[in-house]
Amino acid sequence: MFEKPIVMIDFETTGMSPANGDRITEVAALRITGGRVVERFVSLVNCQVRVPSYITALTGITQSMVNAAPPASLVVPELLRFIGTDALSAHNASFDERFLLAESRNLGLMPAHDSLICSLKLSRRLFPGLASYKLASLSAALGIRFRSAAHRAEADAEVTAQVLLHIGAHLRNTYGIAQVEPQLLGRLNRLSAVKARDFLNKEFG
Repeated sequence: MFEKPIVMIDFETTGMSPANGDRITEVAALRITGGRVVERFVSLVNCQVRVPSYITALTGITQSMVNAAPPASLVVPELLRFIGTDALSAHNASFDERFLLAESRNLGLMPAHDSLICSLKLSRRLFPGLASYKLASLSAALGIRFRSAAHRAEADAEVTAQVLLHIGAHLRNTYGIAQVEPQLLGRLNRLSAVKARDFLNKEFG
C-alpha cells in the first residue's frame, strides 16, 4: 500500500508546548511497511519534571511511573535511531514534531526523518464533512476501534496507524493508486481540501 516505510509517532506530554517548558512522558513509534505495522518502539520517559494532576487524570500516567522510567538521554537517541530517515507521521503532526525537535535539541541531536505527514490534515482533505477530526471521533467514524485506553502513546499511535492505512486504502480504491508515496501524502497535506480533490482527480481520476 505504501511504497516506502512510514513511522507513526505519538507523544504523551506534560502540556501543550515545549516552549513553555513542557516535556514528554511517553512515546510510541510504529513502523508501517506496505499495509501493516511491522515494528514498534514504546517507552515511558523520565524528563525529571512534575506530571500535572490533570495529565494523570487524562492519561493514567503517574509521577511514580515517570520517575521509574528511563531518562530522556537514553530514550530519545534510541527513538531517533528507530525513526532513521523514514517519513514521520502523526495525528496533528506539528505538535509531535515540535516535541521531537525540542527533546532532540536538548541533547544536541537532530532528527533525520525524510518528511512529515499529518493524518489529521489528510483526513480533512479526503473525508470532508465529518463532525470532528479529533482522533477518537475520526476513528469511530471510520470504524476503527481502540484496543486499549486512549491517551496512551501506543494506543493512540496504533489507531492513527490504522487511520493512515484507511487513507491508503481510500486512495487505492478511489483513485487506483496501487502504491502511495510519502511525497504524495505530504503534497496533499499542503493543499486545501478543494485543491486536494482537484489534484487527485486530475492526476489519478
